[in-house]
Amino acid sequence: MQRAVLDPKGAVVFYITPEAIREMLQFKTQKKLVPLSLLDLINQEGKILTEAQILKLNQLFITNSDTVLHPPIFDGYLNQLGLDLAYMISSVLGYKSLEFIEETVLVMMTMFSPGKTPICYDYATYISDKIHEQFLHLSREKVFRYTSYIYHLILYYQHEKFSFEIKRTDAAGNPRSVVYWTSVFHILTYSPYTYSEFIDLFIHPAMSLFLTSPPPRLSDEMQRILQLSSAYSIGDWYFYQHFTVIRIYGCELRPYKLPRYVPMRLFALEYFRQFGNADMVHFAGRGKKAQLKVRNQLGHFVLNKREGWKDVDRRLEGLGLKQSFLWKPYDPNNSISLRRQKFKLSSYEHVSMLHIQRHANQLKWRRNTLEEPITQEELVERARRHLLKMADLGSPSQVLTLLKPQTGAAASSSTTQQEAAQTRDQEQSKGKEKAMEEPQVLGHNNSVSSHR
Repeated sequence: MQRAVLDPKGAVVFYITPEAIREMLQFKTQKKLVPLSLLDLINQEGKILTEAQILKLNQLFITNSDTVLHPPIFDGYLNQLGLDLAYMISSVLGYKSLEFIEETVLVMMTMFSPGKTPICYDYATYISDKIHEQFLHLSREKVFRYTSYIYHLILYYQHEKFSFEIKRTDAAGNPRSVVYWTSVFHILTYSPYTYSEFIDLFIHPAMSLFLTSPPPRLSDEMQRILQLSSAYSIGDWYFYQHFTVIRIYGCELRPYKLPRYVPMRLFALEYFRQFGNADMVHFAGRGKKAQLKVRNQLGHFVLNKREGWKDVDRRLEGLGLKQSFLWKPYDPNNSISLRRQKFKLSSYEHVSMLHIQRHANQLKWRRNTLEEPITQEELVERARRHLLKMADLGSPSQVLTLLKPQTGAAASSSTTQQEAAQTRDQEQSKGKEKAMEEPQVLGHNNSVSSHR
C-alpha cells in the first residue's frame, strides 16, 4: 500500500495514510461522533423524500412565497437559513455547484431541527479515508478533488521549507490543526496575504520539493513565446526585485506586476490581454484584418475570440494584482511600426528608456538593476498586512466563517462548528486551487476558456 509521496531523490514529502491525514487535521472533540457514510445516508432514506420531509423543508428552508414538491430544488427558492445549510453540507460533500440542491443534500438538511442537539458526524475520519483513496486511484482517474488538502499536507510535513510565519501550537503548547497554522491559503477578500505572496511564498517552494532544481522565474516555454529568436520576438520580460513584468510590443495597457515566479496560468492571461489590446489598437480596431498571430492556447487556457482579452483583464484585476507604469509606445524592434506602414498607417515611434530596456530578457534579477520605488502608501499597506498576519496567527477564529450570516444555526446540522469551519477553509482557500485547476469561462460568449 502506498504510504507517502516522494521527491526525485526518494525522500518523503508527505505521508498519505489515513492516520497521517488525521494527525494533520488534529480534530478532537468530547462529543459523540457518528460515522459519516454517504452511501448509508442515501440507502437509509431510499433517495426518496417523504411527504413529511418535504413539508419540513418548505416550513424551514423555503421562502414564504414559494412551495416546492419535488427535488432537485433551485437555490433561488431557499431562504437564508436554507442557503447557509445547503452551502455548508455541499462543502462537506465536495460538491462544486449549488444552483440545484439535489436529494442527498436535502435529506441531510431535514435532519436539522432548531433548538435540538445536532447530529455530529465523524468528518475527520471520512475525509482522511477519501483523500487516501483518491491518492491510490490518482494514476487511473487523473483527478484529485481535495487540492487544498495537498497544500496543507505539504505545509504540515515540510513547514521548515517556507518563510512565512506559522503557528503550530496553541497558547497551552498543544498541537493545532494545520488549517489554523496560517492564512496564506485563505481567499483574497479575507486574507492578509496577496495572491503574489501566495505564489512566491508557497507555490514556488512547494513545487521545488518535487523537482531536481527550483523552477525559474519564467519558464523556458514562456521565454520562447516572447523571444523565439533574434529575428522573431513579440515582447520582453523584466525581472524586478519583487515582481515580474511582461511587455508585448504595441500594447497600450499598463502591465500587471506578476509574482516573481510566474505560473503559466498568469502568463497566459497577461499574454492574451496584452496581445489582444495590441491587435485592436493597431489593426482590428482600424478596420484591418488581424495581423498579429496570437497563440490561441496556452496551458489550460484557450482563446476562442480575440475580444477575450477584455475578460482576461477583469480576471487579473480581480486577483488584486497591481499595475506597473505605462510605457507607450513600446516597440523596441519596430515590428509594429513596420506592419502599420505596410497598411499605409502612420509609423509607431518607440519611446526609449535605456536605463530600463537594457535589463530586458535577463535570466535572473541582479542587484541594483530593476527596483521600482516603493511609495509611502505601499509601505503603510505592507505594515498593515504584516500586523494582520501576526494577529491572524493567534486568533481562535482564524478559519473563516460562512460568507453569509446565521452561521450559528447552520452549524448545528451535519457537522460540528469546528468541522464546518475547517471544511470551509479548504473550500474557500483563496480560490487558488480552483483558479489554477478547474475549467473556467472567462469571457462573453466563451471567448476565453480553460480546459484540462
